[in-house]
This record gives sequence, C-alpha cells and structure tokens, in this order.
Amino acid sequence: MKLANTLRRCRFDHNEISQQDLANAVGVTRLTIHSIEKGKFVPSTLLALKLAQFFGKRVEEIFYLTEE
Repeated sequence: MKLANTLRRCRFDHNEISQQDLANAVGVTRLTIHSIEKGKFVPSTLLALKLAQFFGKRVEEIFYLTEE
C-alpha cells in the first residue's frame, strides 16, 4: 500500500495558495510540500496534523491509503 494525498487539490480549493505560502504556514520548505504532493515523502504525524488544521480538514480527508 502507498500513502496518497489530496494536498494539491486542497491548495487550489484554498484560494490557490502556493506551495511556498503553505510551507511557510506550517513551518517546512517548499520542497517538502512538493515532495508530499508527488508522493515521494511521507509527512510526520505532526506535519500531517498541521496541514489538516491549516485547511480545516481531518487528516483522513487529505491523506489516504491506496494500492500501488
């Protein structure tokens, strides 16, 4: 199984916030956001919670398991 996400969709639904602005808001680099969106990096529980809180969503609404 693989961790997938809707982070890019969340950014666009949130007034098309840039990767950099999101990164600044949650305290990571733009590359971290990019890597999460591309599925190359699995965020820590703390970062996943920060992202969910930023968008006003539950973690499960942003991150989910998928078959590889």
